[in-house]
Amino acid sequence: MSHEMIAIFMFATMMLMLMTGQRVFGAIGFVAAIAALALWGTGGSNIPFSSAMKLMKWYPLLTLPMFIFMGYVLSESRIADDLYRMFHVWMGPVNGGLAIGTIGLMVLISAMNGLSVAGMAIGATIALPELLKRGYDKRMVTGVIQAGSSLGILVPPSVVLVLYAMIARQPVGQLWLAGVFPGLVMAGMFILYIYIRCKIQPQLGPALPSAGREVSRSEKFRLLRAGLLPIAIFAAMMVPFVNGWTSLVESSAIGAMTAFLAAVLKGRMTRDVFENSVRQTLAISCMFMWIILAALGFGAVFDGLGAVRAIDNLFTEQLGLDPWTILILMQLSFLIMGTFLDDTAMLVIVAPLYVPLVKALGFDLVWYGVLYTITTQIAYMTPPFGYNLFLMRAMAPPEITMRDIYGSILPFVLVMVIALALIMVFPGIALWLPGYVYGF
Repeated sequence: MSHEMIAIFMFATMMLMLMTGQRVFGAIGFVAAIAALALWGTGGSNIPFSSAMKLMKWYPLLTLPMFIFMGYVLSESRIADDLYRMFHVWMGPVNGGLAIGTIGLMVLISAMNGLSVAGMAIGATIALPELLKRGYDKRMVTGVIQAGSSLGILVPPSVVLVLYAMIARQPVGQLWLAGVFPGLVMAGMFILYIYIRCKIQPQLGPALPSAGREVSRSEKFRLLRAGLLPIAIFAAMMVPFVNGWTSLVESSAIGAMTAFLAAVLKGRMTRDVFENSVRQTLAISCMFMWIILAALGFGAVFDGLGAVRAIDNLFTEQLGLDPWTILILMQLSFLIMGTFLDDTAMLVIVAPLYVPLVKALGFDLVWYGVLYTITTQIAYMTPPFGYNLFLMRAMAPPEITMRDIYGSILPFVLVMVIALALIMVFPGIALWLPGYVYGF
């Protein structure tokens, strides 16, 4: 059997195992281990061992539990409740104001947590009931929450970009900075769409009556301070790092400690909050480490087979495709896989093929990391089987049907496709900030 056929067989076996409901790291690691032993005998056992050692020596991986802990502390201590109250008071007079405020809430939650699931959970439990109670259209609000939660893996500190950095061997700091402007551009486009749509159809997002937002000036500014707290935590973490005063790991520790102190000073760091935050941090961190370990082993076997060179030869020489056509086809494959896989699974499955291929085609891997995150979040929300669609259904009240959820997301998916096209055509949107900070 040729090496190309072995690579195809490995990929097909892995996909089959995933479709039967096996855990992502188990399916990927099992296929990699069996293939290594079958190809190289007992010497193949060096591949997972080498991958484990590489993982243990990757110092920036220490940022992972720090950022996850920071996010869970701020979520469990209900600081997000104060944020939404702030948007309720300050944005209520505008048609669609609370929906716009929800997008702002999601941006701040992303800067606190780095996981899209956290934004979805907070939006569905805090924002959704409030929006429905105030007469907002149910399709509009479910779309807003799903779209806003997509910013979680793009706005730093993105946990998924840390995973991409490990697999693609790219600097985490550059990837985070590359996600800043695309994340803000996408949030701005969501806000613009909501404002225009609610201006044309005010019944979709009615302005709040004055009686519903009458609070004292002092209370308004107290709520504004609550909204500025996540920004202050983000600044305390990122400013020293960008200026070169601290390393990435040191900055993540500053962020975790600042969030912890904020919860203590607010009187919300109870035993239950601390215990839940630690438990969730441990669970998520271990899951990511197993996935990275499996992905590294799988990638090593693919490299040994020369599968990447074979695919590059197939696309560029045998089929005669130009680099941009290949890139677009790769992005379309993410949309298809997103119907049944989450963003982490998509990355670790195709990274052994795509990352070296993108480099061989002459594209920037930091820029491609941003394209990956946007494309996978579009896939997350694309009917009929988008992961976020079913997550929304599980969290939404009974009056919101699956048909409502499908209908709610289509305009926002279109906005995200436009944002993706802008970043593909104008790579400077993603690369200017890391280039300015790092001087390349």
